[in-house]
Amino acid sequence: MSLKADRDIEKTYTTAEFVAKLRRLADSLESGTKFEIQIAGERIYVPVRATYNIEHERGDSEEEIEFQIKWSND
Repeated sequence: MSLKADRDIEKTYTTAEFVAKLRRLADSLESGTKFEIQIAGERIYVPVRATYNIEHERGDSEEEIEFQIKWSND
C-alpha cells in the first residue's frame, strides 16, 4: 500500500454546499455506509468505523466549532 503525503488544508464552502455535504454525511451515518467526499480535488473515503466529535475553540476575538471525523488507515 502506498503512503499518502501529509495534508492540512481548509476549504470554505457556501452555505448550500455545506448543508448538502452534511445531509450526505447524515444519510451515510444512518445507513451505516462509508462516506465519500471530495475536498480540494482529492476524493476521501471515510470508513464506517470512523469516530465523530465536535470541538469548540474560543480566542480573544473569535470562536470556532469543528465537526471532526477521525479514523486510522490500518
